[in-house]
Amino acid sequence: MEQKMTLYGFNNLTKSLSFNIYDICYAKTPREQKDYIAYINEQYNSERLTNILTNLTNMIGAKVLNISSQDYEPQGASVTILIAEGSMVPVGETQLAHLDKSHVTVHTYPEYHPDTCLATFRVDIDVATCGEITPLSTLDYLIGSFDSDIITLDYRVRGFTRDITGKKLFMDHKMTSIQDYIADETLRRYDAVDINVYSANLFHTNMLIKEIDLQNYLFKTDVYELPPSTRLSITNSLRSEMIEIFSGRNIY
Repeated sequence: MEQKMTLYGFNNLTKSLSFNIYDICYAKTPREQKDYIAYINEQYNSERLTNILTNLTNMIGAKVLNISSQDYEPQGASVTILIAEGSMVPVGETQLAHLDKSHVTVHTYPEYHPDTCLATFRVDIDVATCGEITPLSTLDYLIGSFDSDIITLDYRVRGFTRDITGKKLFMDHKMTSIQDYIADETLRRYDAVDINVYSANLFHTNMLIKEIDLQNYLFKTDVYELPPSTRLSITNSLRSEMIEIFSGRNIY
């Protein structure tokens, strides 16, 4: 915001950010599939995800009230953090947060299809805040925390608050595109498309990685050990999978 708004009462706008990433890998042999599971358990376990969400909570200036986490077999995890803006005020035996309780959640979804030998791991992070806090400032941190081939972002502001004159305010900050909150260096690595509904305060952005470094998608296999035709075939399969997920439809 360019300047602090004077409100009547408190700011009760609800701001929701949905951050989805897709991490795609190639795993053909049983050994590669085993290595894929080990990779997932290392990169996306509940402890690491909790650390990421806790850092995110600190970045937006919120207070952690409760953390619940769970790992799954053979892979995957979930974390839920209840947060509050500002200090907690005790009232009797009950702790209140002046209606500003919010939450941060993350869930992971592993997927593998033997016909394509492609493994897709999806991470969904949802951040819901109330008042002046907006989670948009954490986007570069979130993108940098994961190996993101495709990213889908949704941001919505709901409800209304009032200024001191009683005028309803359905938005308390200027907003044109989610991309405005992502560093140029990050955006140069992706093709990005917006679908925005300004009248409803709905903002959506899809991002697709531009360059595929095949070595990053293999498990304990040197890319130059593969024949050129195999490298090309795997690269084409990866790109086709990414384009379909990015587009949200079956194309190939």
